[in-house]
Amino acid sequence: MAKNKTVLARGEIEELPGAAKTHFLNDNAQRTNKSLGDVTGLTGFGFHLIEVQPGRESTEYHRHYHEDECTYVLSGSGVVTIGDEQHVIGPGDFIAYPKGGDAHTMSATGDKPLICIVVGERLAHDVGDYPRKGKRIYRQAGLPWNLVDIDAIETPEGGRK
Repeated sequence: MAKNKTVLARGEIEELPGAAKTHFLNDNAQRTNKSLGDVTGLTGFGFHLIEVQPGRESTEYHRHYHEDECTYVLSGSGVVTIGDEQHVIGPGDFIAYPKGGDAHTMSATGDKPLICIVVGERLAHDVGDYPRKGKRIYRQAGLPWNLVDIDAIETPEGGRK
């Protein structure tokens, strides 16, 4: 079995092509993603170097119930929306998205790309909501992600979520 590389030099990171990603629920949420954790064999959390072009969002507005996430801004400028609040962000800013916290997203607002480090847990199970879309996504160990309409979720007592 091939062993993953544990040290990536700056030049190697710069040469990584990155993956162009568009969120499946938001065509304006487009970013280039270099998953440095995947390249080096990390499995307990994701460690990504992302680039968001001006006028684009990083992801669809969402929240996780079981996984913590965080972002560190390397360059560029943007706005992070957390719950109903918006914050201007720039180089050196750190943003925490605690599990069970408010929904969030980032957008690049300057004339240069917003470049950030994004870190998030990778648990065997997670549940997340996309409140603006009325959707819930969840996964259980060994099974693929599932997406449902929040309005269609029933509680064991027969009520609606």
